[in-house]
Amino acid sequence: MNKWIELSIQYANQRSYLDDLFQVYPTIPEGIREIDDKLWANIEKAFKHKNNDLLIRELLKLDLFPIKDSYIAYLKRDESSIDRNPRTINRICGRIYELGLDKLYERCSEPKETNRQIGPMFRDWLRNKSLGITPVELNKFLANKKDAILDGSDKSMMEFAKEELGYNHNKGLDFIGRFNGKFVIGEAKFLTDFGGHQNAQFNDAISTVKAKVKAEKIAILDGVLYIKGNNKMYKSVTETYKNYNIMSALVLREFLYQL
Repeated sequence: MNKWIELSIQYANQRSYLDDLFQVYPTIPEGIREIDDKLWANIEKAFKHKNNDLLIRELLKLDLFPIKDSYIAYLKRDESSIDRNPRTINRICGRIYELGLDKLYERCSEPKETNRQIGPMFRDWLRNKSLGITPVELNKFLANKKDAILDGSDKSMMEFAKEELGYNHNKGLDFIGRFNGKFVIGEAKFLTDFGGHQNAQFNDAISTVKAKVKAEKIAILDGVLYIKGNNKMYKSVTETYKNYNIMSALVLREFLYQL
C-alpha cells in the first residue's frame, strides 16, 4: 500500500484526528434559518385547526421542509398534485402533527448543512501558511523555481494546469504546487459520510490522481474513508487505489517536503 495512505489511516485511527482536522475544516454552522413571521402565523393557524391542505401549502413555501419524505419534491414542483393525492397529504401531515409546534419550528429553522460550506476551507488553510509557505499569484509562481503554491481562481488554476501540465479534465483543482522542482496537482475533499454525494466527491478526487499529466498527482482526502472496516471507500483506498498518492491534508506537508 502507498506509504501516504498508510500514514493517513494510522493518523485517523491513533491520534486526535478530528481535533487536528478542525484546523483545516472549521465547519461552523450558520445561524438558524429565518422564517417569515406572516408565513409562520399561517402555518401555526393551519396546524392548530388541523387544516392539512393549508398546512402543506404553507410549509412548502419554506426553504427547509421539516421532515424527510420522498414525495415532498414532487409536491413542490406540481402544486396541483396536492388536490389529487389526499392520502399522501394526510400521511405527511400525520407525521408533522406528531412533531408538535415547537419541534416543527425547530426543524424548519435548522442551519444549512455544514458540508455545503466546506469548499473554500482547504484553500483558506493553505493561505494561513500551514504548509510553511504562503500561496502566491501566477506571476510570482512563475518568477523562479523555488518551492511555491499557486493561489488563484478555479478558472485560472485550471487554465495553468491545462496549458503547462497537460491536464485535460473539467474538474477544478484545489492544489497546484512546485516542490523540489516537481509540479504537484490535487483535489481536496472532506468526506463527511458514506453514500450518494460523498461517493461522487470521492470519485472526483480519484479521477484527478488517475489523470495523465506532467506532474505528481495527489488526492487530499479526509473523513470517513479512513475508518477501518468493510465500507466501500476504505476498501477502495486500501485495495483498488492502494498505489496512488491518496492522503490526509494532515500529512500533506510531509509528502511535499520529501519530494
